[in-house]
Amino acid sequence: MTIYANKTAVSVSQTEGEIRGMLLRYGASAFATGWLAGKAYVLFEAQERRIRFELAMPTPDDPMFTPKRGKRSPAERAKVCEQEHRARWRALSLVIKAKLESVATGIESFEEAFLAHIVTNDGATFGQLLASRVAEIATSGRLPPMLGSGK
Repeated sequence: MTIYANKTAVSVSQTEGEIRGMLLRYGASAFATGWLAGKAYVLFEAQERRIRFELAMPTPDDPMFTPKRGKRSPAERAKVCEQEHRARWRALSLVIKAKLESVATGIESFEEAFLAHIVTNDGATFGQLLASRVAEIATSGRLPPMLGSGK
């Protein structure tokens, strides 16, 4: 379960509105959200790029809502699930805000901040395309030195 905002009372729709407002303030030219197959989506366009965040959304039947001891009623499971949804949306808002502020202050470029979420021509994100390659590099033992070549 989520740690950040795990007790938030801010609704998903309020957080969604906050994200929309934030993106508009930072210059986004389009914004959309949606739900499909157990995921929530936030999409926006900025700096001639389309960005997509996918947020896994558990259902009340998810095993994560089954306590190790005892049982939860269906109503209790629904309540805990709803809390998890609120917390995940708050975390997503935090991530997007941090990335936008990082770009605005020059810490990194827009592409550096959002690279994994930039949508490619075939509808995948760069993160989806590169994840297996990153895992391959990490498990190959051929990682570069942490602080340069050491020479």
